[in-house]
Amino acid sequence: MTRDTIRTITLVLLIGLGLIARGHPARAADSQVLTVAGGCFWCVEADFESVPGVLGVVSGYTGGTLKNPSYKQVSAGGTGHYEAVQIRFDPARVSRAQLLHMFFRSVDPTDAGGQFCDRGDSYRTAIFVSGKAERAEAQAAKAEAQGALKQSVVTPILPAGRFYPAEDYHQDYYKGTNLVITRAGPKRQSSAYNFYRKSCGRDQRVRQLWGGEAPFAGKHS
Repeated sequence: MTRDTIRTITLVLLIGLGLIARGHPARAADSQVLTVAGGCFWCVEADFESVPGVLGVVSGYTGGTLKNPSYKQVSAGGTGHYEAVQIRFDPARVSRAQLLHMFFRSVDPTDAGGQFCDRGDSYRTAIFVSGKAERAEAQAAKAEAQGALKQSVVTPILPAGRFYPAEDYHQDYYKGTNLVITRAGPKRQSSAYNFYRKSCGRDQRVRQLWGGEAPFAGKHS
């Protein structure tokens, strides 16, 4: 094999690798983000990470004015921040409209004071939007949910602002294996999460509101 042939083969391989490497960022660039608040972000993250087409969910804080807030600050109140999640998804596999439909059916959108056993401003529901198209989709989903429930839906649709990821220990909390202390004694983190979710009454209330339309109720026990 001549040197020129080796150079040609090497060049072809390098071009091929370059095209492959460029292909992966393109897929990431095609993904979209939906930011919602639905009470405890552990639960919203656990729900939506199970949806085909969802590429990842990050728990965090948004909606307020305090920079780099901590969980302690947000849960204490006064920051204006919500416990929220950013849902990154592939729109070729699941649409924003489908995710919004599921979101409303995973919460109590009639409750203006928090969600389930978690009370206070940081636990309220909300949808955060960028631009007219996202706002229109959110408004359509809200109107549809209100019609389905035949009750007033109080979930606000708010302009998206800076999103601050929560502390590392909050991410994927429902899958954790560390031992934590609960009212029922020491439990593995995943078991503690299930205990919290059940005792907080999340799935019970969602079933009461939405019946068989609730997409996640009972899937985490």
